[in-house]
Amino acid sequence: MRAILVLEDGTAFEGKSFAALGERTGEVVFNTSMTGYQEILTDPSYQGQMVTMTYPLIGNYGVNEADSESGQPHLEGFIVKECSKSFSNWRAEKSLPDFLKEHKIIGIEGIDTRALTRHIRLTGAMKGIISTQGMDKGRLVEKAKSSAGLLGKDLVKEVTCNKPYQWEKEGRYKVVVLDFGVKYNILRHLAAASCQVIVVPAKTEAEEILKIEPDGILLSNGPGDPAGVPYAAETVKKLIGEIPIFGICLGHQILGLALGGETYKLKFGHHGGNHPVKDLRTGKVAITVQNHGFCVDADSLGGKEIELTHINLNDHTLEGIRHTRLPIFSVQFHPEACPGPHDANGLFKKFVDLIDNNIGSKD
Repeated sequence: MRAILVLEDGTAFEGKSFAALGERTGEVVFNTSMTGYQEILTDPSYQGQMVTMTYPLIGNYGVNEADSESGQPHLEGFIVKECSKSFSNWRAEKSLPDFLKEHKIIGIEGIDTRALTRHIRLTGAMKGIISTQGMDKGRLVEKAKSSAGLLGKDLVKEVTCNKPYQWEKEGRYKVVVLDFGVKYNILRHLAAASCQVIVVPAKTEAEEILKIEPDGILLSNGPGDPAGVPYAAETVKKLIGEIPIFGICLGHQILGLALGGETYKLKFGHHGGNHPVKDLRTGKVAITVQNHGFCVDADSLGGKEIELTHINLNDHTLEGIRHTRLPIFSVQFHPEACPGPHDANGLFKKFVDLIDNNIGSKD
């Protein structure tokens, strides 16, 4: 069936549907990963967005339940050059089109994804609409324009858990994960690092978290504008100085706000598995996975006992911070990234070492 992608500036790309039918709106971004499309689809950080894959052939190894990063896909639409209808992998359980149809996610293929990506890079991420219900560009442009944007919007409430749950009961350390849209692989890494893992909803008060008597707090990844979840920053403010804290992606941004910093929207965001990040303390460069449209303003953290630890070598944006006195640090990239690269997954050991040192200082 024919399908069309229309951006709010009137740019249109005609193709065909390979997934669910209908109309969906969202912010159109691009991802440069060559593999990991299932992890991208099920990453809660993509709530409210439509993802364009720059790699030309997607779907060739199918989908399997074990590789999901959450219970379901969260993005609004999937945009590819070519979707493979057949798949070949011993772990595969179903095709990509069947997976998307099952979850009512709209998809379009057969468009020039290179041209679309270049357009977004030049003009910035913008709202768009995918439709299989008519090709009237005028109507679709107006619908895209009138759709809700991401600035100031609380998308976390749409992806956080409804009630606390325990992911892992055994372990030397008790870690509470504040769920802004956590990926399963973060929880897996914590469990592998000998942590009991308790996940709590994003609006859980600091007092309730401290009643659990955790040894550490992890602030998870999640979607959208950190300024749209002021309650999260207020909670983190109350936890600072009480317990070791590790922030990832949106968790990093929320920690930055809680420490008195500011955030801003990037032109087209960072989405992909090939972003070089430099550790300013060691000079070592890691190739990282990233997925965010907002960033902490490095200049806003001056004079607040904060050390800037990492920068992005593509655009020199801030990628990591640490408190100079307290056991607190965060990174903008994803150290848990699956299928990889895995250059930064040692940060989970660093978090556990902070917890261990903090416990030792109290003995």
